Amino acid sequence: MAGAESPAGCQAELEPVVSLVDVLEEDEELENEACAVLGGSDSEKCSYSQGSVKRQALYACSTCTPEGEEPAGICLACSYECHGSHKLFELYTKRNFRCDCGNSKFKNLECKLFPDKAKVNSCNKYNDNFFGLYCICKRPYPDPEDEVPDEMIQCVVCEDWFHGRHLGAIPPESGDFQEMVCQACMRRCSFLWAYAAQLAVTRISAEDDGLLPNATGMGDEDVSKPENGAPQDNGLKEDVPDHGRDSVNEVKAEQKNEPCTSSSSESDLQTVFKKENIKTEPQSSCRLQELQAKQFVKKDVATYWPLNWRSKLCTCQDCMKMYGELDVLFLTDECDTVLAYENKGKSDQATDRRDPLMDTLSSMNRVQQVELICEYNDLKTELKDYLKRFADEGTVVKREDIQQFFEEFQSKKRRRVDGLQYYCS
Repeated sequence: MAGAESPAGCQAELEPVVSLVDVLEEDEELENEACAVLGGSDSEKCSYSQGSVKRQALYACSTCTPEGEEPAGICLACSYECHGSHKLFELYTKRNFRCDCGNSKFKNLECKLFPDKAKVNSCNKYNDNFFGLYCICKRPYPDPEDEVPDEMIQCVVCEDWFHGRHLGAIPPESGDFQEMVCQACMRRCSFLWAYAAQLAVTRISAEDDGLLPNATGMGDEDVSKPENGAPQDNGLKEDVPDHGRDSVNEVKAEQKNEPCTSSSSESDLQTVFKKENIKTEPQSSCRLQELQAKQFVKKDVATYWPLNWRSKLCTCQDCMKMYGELDVLFLTDECDTVLAYENKGKSDQATDRRDPLMDTLSSMNRVQQVELICEYNDLKTELKDYLKRFADEGTVVKREDIQQFFEEFQSKKRRRVDGLQYYCS
C-alpha cells in the first residue's frame, strides 16, 4: 500500500530484473549492429587480394604494432585468424584501405591467410586511431579518466572520431543528422561553407551571427560577401572554383613526397570519374558559384549534414577537379557513406542466413518431411505460448523453466504416440 513502511526483511534493494522481452530486444539490437559493421566484410578471407577496399571493418593490433612503431591496420578475417589472442583496437570502418597484416610493419608475424604481401601499402592513410587515440584531445575510448558522458562522432572526411564537446558546435539534440565534418576538415575543405548555409542540419548563414558556440577560443568569423551579385574575385585562375584554392595549394604541398595520391594528374582524375561512374555537369552550370554569390559565414566549428546531402554537391568539371586535388572525390559518391556500407552488410547477412529447418528437410523423403514439419510447428506454438506467459508477467526465464517445458513437451509427445492404434490390412 502507498505510504506503508516496508517490512524489515525487504529493506535491501531488489536486484534489477530483466524480462525476456528486454533480453530479446537487446540481442536483436546487438545482432543488427554487428551485421551493420561486420556484415560488409569477409570474416574468412583476407581482404588484401581485393586491393584498396572501398570500405571495410578494420582493426589495429597493439600487441604487434604498439605505440612508437609504424601504424598498421588489419582486416576482419586477419583479426580473427592471425590476431585472435592479441590486444586490438576496433577502428569501425575506413575507406580505401588495404590489409597490412604480416607485411614489413609486423616484425614477428606472418599472415596466415595471405602471406604473400608487399612490404608496405603506400596508399593507406593512418592517424592516431591506429594507436587507440581519438579526437583532438588524443585520448583512448573508452577513457577511464573521463567522467563526462559524451558520444563519439566520426568525421566523414578524415574519419577520426571526436567527442561531441570538442567539435566547437554542439551536435543537434535530436541526433537528426547523417554525417559530420570536423573543424579541421572544414578549414581544409572551405568550399563546404557555401553549402552549409543551405544544407547543414544547423544551417550557418550570414544572418545567423553567433549561432553556434565557439569552444576553441577562436572567435573570428569570415563573412564572404558577393560584389555586384557575383562571387568574390581573389585573383586566382578561373579553371578551379575560387573557394578552395588555398586549401588545394596546401594539400599539394603536403602530398609532394607521398608515393600515392588519388589525383596526381588531370588524366588520372578523368579515370577516376569514369571508374566511379560519376556524371559531371556542363561547365556552364556550377552550383557552387551560385551559392558563393550569396553571403555565408565561415566559423571554426564542425558541421552536421542530413541524409543525401552529398547529392547536392556540384559535379561540374572545375568542381570535380578541385575535389580531386583536395582528395575528397569520395564526397560525390553516395556508396562511400557508412550508411550505404551498413545497409549492404545487413542485406548480405539476410541473404546468407539459411533456415536450419529447410536444410534438414532437403535431406528427407516426403513422409519424413511432413512428420518433421508437424513436430516443428507443435514445438514452436507451444514454446511461444509458454514463453509469452513470462513476457506478459515481465519475469525472467530460468534454466529450470526451459527444462520443465521440454520435459512436459516430451511427455505429451509420448502420450500421443502411445495412444495411436495401428491396423493391419
